Amino acid sequence: MAKLLLTVPEAVEALSISRAKLYQLMDSGAVPYLHIDRSRRIPLVGLETYIADQLAKENAA
Repeated sequence: MAKLLLTVPEAVEALSISRAKLYQLMDSGAVPYLHIDRSRRIPLVGLETYIADQLAKENAA
């Protein structure tokens, strides 16, 4: 079964961006996340939605 939630390092690797950039995206609301205790977890579907939104913006320009 595929993971539904990713850790910050896993999401960074999946998006090929820096850790700081991922935190910026999460803090701005562009990439959703959950708090589980003191850890942040990023839903896989949230990353897919972020990518789809970025592609739509690129195609609209």
